[in-house]
Amino acid sequence: MLETTNGNGHGNGTANGNGHASTHTLLPLTVKDFKTDQEVRWCPGCGDYAILAAVQGLMPTLGLRRENIVFVSGIGCSSRFPYYMNTYGMHSIHGRAPAIATGLAATRPDLSVWVITGDGDALSIGGNHLIHALRRNVNLKILLFNNRIYGLTKGQYSPTSEVGKITKSTPLGSLDAPFNPLSLAIGAEVSFLGRSIDSDRKHLTDVLTAAAAHKGTALVEIYQNCNIFNDGAFDALKDPETRDQRLIRLQHGKPITGPGRKAVRTDSGGMTLVPEDDPRPVVVHDAHAAGPEHAFALSRLADPGTLDGTPVGILRQVERPTYDELMNAQLDQAAARHGDGDLAALLVGKDTWTIGE
Repeated sequence: MLETTNGNGHGNGTANGNGHASTHTLLPLTVKDFKTDQEVRWCPGCGDYAILAAVQGLMPTLGLRRENIVFVSGIGCSSRFPYYMNTYGMHSIHGRAPAIATGLAATRPDLSVWVITGDGDALSIGGNHLIHALRRNVNLKILLFNNRIYGLTKGQYSPTSEVGKITKSTPLGSLDAPFNPLSLAIGAEVSFLGRSIDSDRKHLTDVLTAAAAHKGTALVEIYQNCNIFNDGAFDALKDPETRDQRLIRLQHGKPITGPGRKAVRTDSGGMTLVPEDDPRPVVVHDAHAAGPEHAFALSRLADPGTLDGTPVGILRQVERPTYDELMNAQLDQAAARHGDGDLAALLVGKDTWTIGE
């Protein structure tokens, strides 16, 4: 069967039954190659369309074969994503996408595995699966669509909804303190952490490109507008008249500043925004800081009500061994000591007993 390759020699077509392609032609992939024939079924105006377009635009630049890319999703509006990507994919079960993707990434290190999830899917029923994927540093790229609402089930409050949020399930206002997804991820020792906005195509593509190149777990929170059940949740960060005053655009090695303001350290070790004429030294962004303190302080910088001082970009990008590397090294060590082993002998080995009648 024909296999096409792009300019760097990676195939993007179909291999024959034994995994080897029979022919090669120089034919680079395009955005069209990553679009399926499925009707994209989101509400008109949904931010998911912009994210899908950004991801489909990113894929041809990675130099990967389509059959070496997998998208795994849970349940929610965002979780329809695999149907619209012309790669391998799985629409799995609520909250369990990180667990399923972990098994795939651990056993198939040749694959680029992406998890598509939402604030409800990832942080409610899936919270336990998410934090363990992060702490293990599984080689996954996790895109967390955060619209601060349950969209698929028609507008209940979610784990990121603000206190006092009036929804169908909280008619008098939510009493729950919301999760800060970035703080949660840093607490779980995530090795790559970024944030972007659905409508900022260039910025989102830049962050996703860096996430794709990262070895280990890369979590990208994407502020995504649900124009049906929580419209305008992030307007302050999108409106041309207000966005530049509220956003803090992070660049590694550059001072953390916004119009007329700068970030400084507080006595408690955190960060705060002060006028630029404040005598205290401005904090320089260090995405590669070994410890989590710098990234954690950044994750707490924004005012949760007004979104003033919201950092976007890459908060953390550090290197540490991935789960599949450690697992395979352990398996190699065991094989060197004991050989390949005997499963049947293990099942009926010494650690068995008989229960009498």
